[in-house]
Amino acid sequence: MTERNWHFTAPCHFGLEAVLKRELADLGLAVQGAQAGRVHFSGDARALVRANLCLQSAERVLLEVGRFTATSYEELFQGTKALPWEDFLPEHGRFWVKKASTVKSALFSPSDIQRVMKKAMVERMKQHYPREHFPEDGADYPIRVSLLKDEVSVCLDTTGDSLHKRGYRKLEVAAPIAENLAAAILLLSPWRGDRILVDPFCGSGTFPIEAARMAAHIAPGLDRRFTAEQWPELVPAALWQEERASLRAQIRTDIETDIQGYDIDPAAVEVARKNAEAAGVADLIHFQVRPLAALSHRKKYGFIITNPPYGERIGNAGELYGLYRELGERYRALPDWSMYVITGYEDAEKALGGRPDKNRKIYNGMLQTRLYEYRGAKPPKQGNRA
Repeated sequence: MTERNWHFTAPCHFGLEAVLKRELADLGLAVQGAQAGRVHFSGDARALVRANLCLQSAERVLLEVGRFTATSYEELFQGTKALPWEDFLPEHGRFWVKKASTVKSALFSPSDIQRVMKKAMVERMKQHYPREHFPEDGADYPIRVSLLKDEVSVCLDTTGDSLHKRGYRKLEVAAPIAENLAAAILLLSPWRGDRILVDPFCGSGTFPIEAARMAAHIAPGLDRRFTAEQWPELVPAALWQEERASLRAQIRTDIETDIQGYDIDPAAVEVARKNAEAAGVADLIHFQVRPLAALSHRKKYGFIITNPPYGERIGNAGELYGLYRELGERYRALPDWSMYVITGYEDAEKALGGRPDKNRKIYNGMLQTRLYEYRGAKPPKQGNRA
């Protein structure tokens, strides 16, 4: 079964599809294309395992069962029934449509879609297993369905909890940035593990922790479990063991890093330290209670990568504007540095001062944010950085 070639879909944050495509290519997986908020690729069972364990920027890994067109519930029923469910679901598996999303489709009721498809799946299973009732007392096989302009895409969710849940963030502060979004921004930037990184609004520590784990070559999914681990008939347990062993052998925590996280809130810094310990990178990050006004560094060519407060997370509009203005001033006081700021604050660019090299629209769930990229000079190639 490991030689079978499947089609997969990996959802991601809108605006970061190119990052995910590059990740998949770097893993040696065959990218088939991309659309808004998702990237398609193909591969066997090992590809499924590797994608779940290694992808930094994806939300989950979906295994495609099939596609068809439906403009009525009868067509939805017949299309679902025609799919080869017996190739994916065992007799005792627990199967259900966990989520149905619909955009510009004649079928717009998620609950009706879920009900019709479940009935069709049972009818198909009856044709291949000699029973009228399925106990569903085995492993979970959650199904995610999307309808876009009447094209139905039916997938098994191989991941379970979203891939942004690495397992290390036991504690949180208000409005933390998702781990996979933080990782995607790091991957989008020229920052690498041997470069300086400072987050002056570190909160629960997500940016510094994700950066430190990248520097130490710790795969994001190494310490968590996935739904597809319950599917030995599709994905042999040996594949998970082999890939995890290979990834653990690549970890390097004895490296030197210059990764710093500041916050004015002592409670946030304590949360960040505990999360870094849980993530296995406490020794690679320097956390400190420190105001933005004290942001400085004696070396060149570093990076500020941060998610400052905005909206209801800070007092009045004037205070918010002043905070971003001060961030811009502190950045300009750092020779040859780069800065990446993701925020939902509408006046951020004006307050930061200076035109960014790039202004990207990124959707964080339903929230529209902007990533402002200020690119500093590249360090000398000879390695004699100041």
